Amino acid sequence: MAVEVNRDLCEANGLCVAAAPEVFELENDEELIIREAPADAELAARIKVAVASCPRLALRVTD
Repeated sequence: MAVEVNRDLCEANGLCVAAAPEVFELENDEELIIREAPADAELAARIKVAVASCPRLALRVTD
């Protein structure tokens, strides 16, 4: 499972960070960093919640 961010849409509001902090991080300049993490079933579910919670639809899951 991989996650992509559309940087033109991302507003760095942090909802994804709240849902899966192991994967998503905001740098000081509010740029979203997506880290690779071994996605067990529980983390995969939280990643999907993070993607779905993005108000700007800037995130998507790829295979």
